[in-house]
Amino acid sequence: MFGIGMPELIVILIVALIVIGPKRLPDIAKALGKGVSEFKRAMDGVKEELHVDEFRKDAGDLKNSLLYGSKEKVEDGAAQTGGQEAPEGKAEATGAPEAGQSHEK
Repeated sequence: MFGIGMPELIVILIVALIVIGPKRLPDIAKALGKGVSEFKRAMDGVKEELHVDEFRKDAGDLKNSLLYGSKEKVEDGAAQTGGQEAPEGKAEATGAPEAGQSHEK
């Protein structure tokens, strides 16, 4: 979490205890916790409203279709070969020569 280890966290808590004082520290911690919780709820609401998960799924589908061809072709090729070989046409898409071919013309 932000690269803060246990020793740094202890130093922060000690400084907060000295600066804020032992009477107000629990109240401030509660307020801080409520604020973080409210912020998380607000961010979840924004994600849900913007349909971020759907955009990620669509982007992944688009990436797969561009890299491996149509979605059905990738699934059929993986099912026929047991998922061990690359789909047909992948060597051309990546620029890698197929078996028995060289880059020289």
